[in-house]
Amino acid sequence: MTALTRHSLSQNAPIPYLESGDRLTRHEFERRYHAMPDTKKAELIEGVVYVASPLRFRSHGKPHGDLIIWLGTYKVSTPDIELGDNATVRLDLDNESQPDVVLLIDQILGGQARISEDDYIEGAPELVAEVAASSAANDLYDKKKAYRRNGVKEYIVWQILENKLDWFSLQNEEYVSLKSGTDEVIKSQVFPGLWLDVQALCAGEMTQVLTVVQQGLNSEEHKNFVQQLAQKPQL
Repeated sequence: MTALTRHSLSQNAPIPYLESGDRLTRHEFERRYHAMPDTKKAELIEGVVYVASPLRFRSHGKPHGDLIIWLGTYKVSTPDIELGDNATVRLDLDNESQPDVVLLIDQILGGQARISEDDYIEGAPELVAEVAASSAANDLYDKKKAYRRNGVKEYIVWQILENKLDWFSLQNEEYVSLKSGTDEVIKSQVFPGLWLDVQALCAGEMTQVLTVVQQGLNSEEHKNFVQQLAQKPQL
């Protein structure tokens, strides 16, 4: 068999399916992912493939929706930032994640991520939020390390089984947990005015969640942030 024949056969060979536990380059991961249009969510974390199982309503769908409502309310009142739902993020050569929610500043206004020509996020969004079944989920281990190393400034993990939410802030290249005040409200260090009543969110009390984020949107710090974005030169 000639080299040309072998090359022709390899070109026509079926593309293998993505399987959890596969160790792939990002290029090969994308090649296989694109060949599996029925696969809704797969990620490459530290060079290892994770294919998501079907998602349950109470343990993922509903909390995911609540995060979108909260962050979407902030986005609507904050021009020049972008909100993404399950968008692919190319972090580095070994990591291509698909976070539940991302919030990022438009690159032309100094944000650290950009939208590629083929419409993926490249680089680290300012904020990533994930819904995790429990504290045993990969979101709190290798994925967290990859986000930290690549400079995701704030990382939220909502552990559904424990009914616990952690909000990490990148400080001196390490993640530090942001703490709520006596009012149980956590305030973003990156997006001024993005306030969260943690107890209300975990209890599903979205009216209270929206009341608190609206207070943040009415704050002087949010007003100043919007003015700063408007004054930044277009790159």
